[in-house]
Amino acid sequence: MTSTPPTLDALGDDPASVLVIVNHFDRLEGSAPERLIAAATHLTGCPVDVQWTDGQPAVSINRDGPAHPLDAVVVDRLRRALRPVDPLHLADPALVEVVISAKEQPADRGRAIRLLGLDEARDLVVLAVSTHMPRETLRLVESVLPGRYSSATIGHTIAVLCQGVAETRALTEVLEQTIAAAHPAPMATGADRGPWIGIGCSVGVFAASESWRQALRALRFASSTGYGRRAIAYERLSVLELLADLAPEQVLANRDIARINEIAATPSGAVEVGTVEAFCVFGSLRRTAEELHVHHSTVAARLAHVAEQMGWDFDDPMDRFMATLVLMVRRISLSAAALAEADSP
Repeated sequence: MTSTPPTLDALGDDPASVLVIVNHFDRLEGSAPERLIAAATHLTGCPVDVQWTDGQPAVSINRDGPAHPLDAVVVDRLRRALRPVDPLHLADPALVEVVISAKEQPADRGRAIRLLGLDEARDLVVLAVSTHMPRETLRLVESVLPGRYSSATIGHTIAVLCQGVAETRALTEVLEQTIAAAHPAPMATGADRGPWIGIGCSVGVFAASESWRQALRALRFASSTGYGRRAIAYERLSVLELLADLAPEQVLANRDIARINEIAATPSGAVEVGTVEAFCVFGSLRRTAEELHVHHSTVAARLAHVAEQMGWDFDDPMDRFMATLVLMVRRISLSAAALAEADSP
């Protein structure tokens, strides 16, 4: 039988009351930080704030009125209860890998989940992030995530776990805008193109490995070039997900892909192919010209040159679809190649 949690209003300031608080926190030993803080909030009847500095918790009780004689006991016991959990729960890469691995035993995943401070009753989302600037990228991602996150670098890809994401499509749009603002196109040759991100579906915390798998597949559709979407949610792929299973050698052997790669192999050709990709994204000459900061006649000339070499007519809906598909498949192959190169020793 579970006893009713105590409240300070029902306790005095005698040694017996101190022992009630100590025993209460002892029974909560090993609980997630959120549960410990919630217990302290119930106990005191007012907000309890915890700030972490160098892995150590600083606890404060935010009362409107005078302090309770046992507030100091609550602060001490909460700090003690949090201390063995915190150094691991903030961002221990090994624990993140355990949570997103499908090979670990459920008991091991459960322990890692608790040590990371994740709430077992809440869904989470896993992001797969490819970037050449991990620290800056994590700051950028953190700025738009709704809650605390944990991360680990797996190969050259960063796995980010986050709870509190209500809708992955909405998160995709915010990330897209944030990345585009930090790394606007067109980009100078050699400039950092910013991160590209795949976002898995919201799942139960014990199914994090599935969200991670989805995030990695979505990452292949995110743009590793200057145009296209930088953040892709797996749930938006639908039938396009089938393209992720194309063998790289099969893609490179395709006549249209080979021809586009041949055109893009020269500096001027790369600009023209980039312009076509932008046109397929933005949908009109004028919008594409605005985004590229060039005159619309320049866009038209570049499109016409690529169309002539590829045998496309951009006024024809089927040819426009074909161009979009070719560029999407090409981007998937480029993303896969970039990831493979980054992960090689």
